[in-house]
Amino acid sequence: MSQEKKFIFQVEEGKEGSDGRPSVGPVYRSIYAKDGFPEPIEGMDSCWDVFRMSVEKYPNNPMLGRREIVDGKPGKYVWQTYQEVYDIVIKLGNSLRSVGVKDEAKCGIYGANSPEWIISMEACNAHGLYCVPLYDTLGASAVEFIISHSEVSIVFVEEKKISELFKTCPNSTEYMKTVVSFGGVSREQKEEAETFGLVIYAWDEFLKLGEGKQYDLPIKKKSDICTIMYTSGTTGDPKGVMISNESIVTLIAGVIRLLKSANVALTVKDVFLSYLPLAHIFDRVIEECFIQHGAAIGFWRGDVKLLIEDLGELKPTIFCAVPRVLDRVYSGLQKKLSDGGFLKKLLFDSAFYYKFGYMKKGKSHAEASPLCDKHVFSKVKQGLGGNVRIILSGAAPLASHVESFLRVVACCHVLQGYGLTESCAGTFVSLPDELDMLGTVGPPVPNVDIRLESVPEMEYDALASTPRGEICIRGKTLFSGYYKREDLTKEVLIDGWLHTGDVGEWQPNGSMKIIDRKKNIFKLSQGEYVAVENIENIYGEVQAVDSVWVYGNSFESFLVAIANPNQQILERWAAENGVSGDYNALCQNEKAKEFILGELVKMAKEKKMKGFEIIKAIHLDPVPFDMERDLLTPTFKKKRPQLLKYYQSVIDEMYKTTNEKLASRG
Repeated sequence: MSQEKKFIFQVEEGKEGSDGRPSVGPVYRSIYAKDGFPEPIEGMDSCWDVFRMSVEKYPNNPMLGRREIVDGKPGKYVWQTYQEVYDIVIKLGNSLRSVGVKDEAKCGIYGANSPEWIISMEACNAHGLYCVPLYDTLGASAVEFIISHSEVSIVFVEEKKISELFKTCPNSTEYMKTVVSFGGVSREQKEEAETFGLVIYAWDEFLKLGEGKQYDLPIKKKSDICTIMYTSGTTGDPKGVMISNESIVTLIAGVIRLLKSANVALTVKDVFLSYLPLAHIFDRVIEECFIQHGAAIGFWRGDVKLLIEDLGELKPTIFCAVPRVLDRVYSGLQKKLSDGGFLKKLLFDSAFYYKFGYMKKGKSHAEASPLCDKHVFSKVKQGLGGNVRIILSGAAPLASHVESFLRVVACCHVLQGYGLTESCAGTFVSLPDELDMLGTVGPPVPNVDIRLESVPEMEYDALASTPRGEICIRGKTLFSGYYKREDLTKEVLIDGWLHTGDVGEWQPNGSMKIIDRKKNIFKLSQGEYVAVENIENIYGEVQAVDSVWVYGNSFESFLVAIANPNQQILERWAAENGVSGDYNALCQNEKAKEFILGELVKMAKEKKMKGFEIIKAIHLDPVPFDMERDLLTPTFKKKRPQLLKYYQSVIDEMYKTTNEKLASRG
């Protein structure tokens, strides 16, 4: 039935390749932009306007909430209204000015999501400062790099991150002069700060500096940069993605149009659980959308194990997640089912296939089987708080079996989105109740143009009957460039088109399916990028292996490898350790695998590789990678798709056994 639907329309023809440039497919837009892209609301030119206009419209609405801790136990959510938050933001801005922070100064924010995070960000927005989120999943050296590279002069920091921040001294203090804690500051911390020539304030102490002072707010333009977001990128140092006010207000307008067109508009009554890092674009823009609607944002307590409990207390209506979180929900439900006994599982499975059958026939999730929802699936809904109407997954691909399962049992819309920091997040998103969008990221959001560019070396053709190629994006949501790296900007931003490096395939209904990476770079399930050649070069220095192929994908959180061990070293190790067998037998031996893996891990630690770059499992092949099996090119470069095809069953087995080991450790 829904096969005839098409959610995109063509705005430009495709072009054959010329002058060494590859061919490009036609340019498409969302059907919801048939009459042009939606304009931002009149007078909304900056992120500050998003907040200011909501304060004027909804002063008494709850804006930011956190759980009150009573006698060491978490209680209810306690809320600050839009007006109350605004008053603190104005005070905080006055304090910033009173310590000499100037226009366009860079202000770092370091810590888990909290009301203070948003308040600090809005104070930056008010005074036209560049908000620079700092986060340590990139390692402590990255925090130091970001402070120095973007010339951050003042940092707002969560109390428990102060010691981490001090580790960046003295190098960072060339620029960083002032530190403001989200909470208190100990006497030792004050003294330590002094030794580095820093001034550190507790939150309340800093707010007092602005009392009785009044500073005019500067006029902010659409083209002004509001934030520099550093992305883990692919190789080398993090890149500072400059995002303008225009990117964010344009994105909000597109999201409003999309959700209205799909009959799931945001309203003032919506409630959001803030737990995905605000240092990443995905959560930041969703929260901007909530602020624009005068809706409520409640913060988690910062512990994954307590997330479900926080959900139960807050009862959000919109739940954003990365696949790793949804995988946990899925496996938790599967475990409950198998523990619940045969009859329970039979009932659940029957209800599942009954409802799924009707959804496949085109029924919406709400109409497919209200009876099953009420008697079987309502417990799942309650597990997410009971009010969730949309689950939005982003940052990495969601496995189809998890997506289809949740679409049936969570009693809400499950949507999958795709975007980059460079495209201000949301670029594609699947639509409610369109079951044939399963496994895709849906059609484009109605504020961008999309085309595919052929990748001849990988045999992807954007002009073929099934168009495949590198996804390219054009529109006002795009970033303004990499800070201080014009060279890198020019590599990805060509004639107004952002080249994403992701290879996509248009589906007949106008959805996009992500099928590959253009370069040998991929994302793990937690959203970290892995530049695999770089890693293999480091592991290649280990004398005990002659060759190593490292593999990972965005459904798993760790890397595995296939290696050709060095025969002499392996045989010598075996003799010294009383392990018998010839070379072929040794490659099968578990102790030999542990030895080789240990050597690789030792090298990784020596080279200070990140945790997610360290291999967790290995398979030893006594036969070197060769051209006979089509595993190498004539110039001895690895053929990755062929390697995967050849070793697929070995890879699957490694992930299976390693995941089981990790699960049993809890």
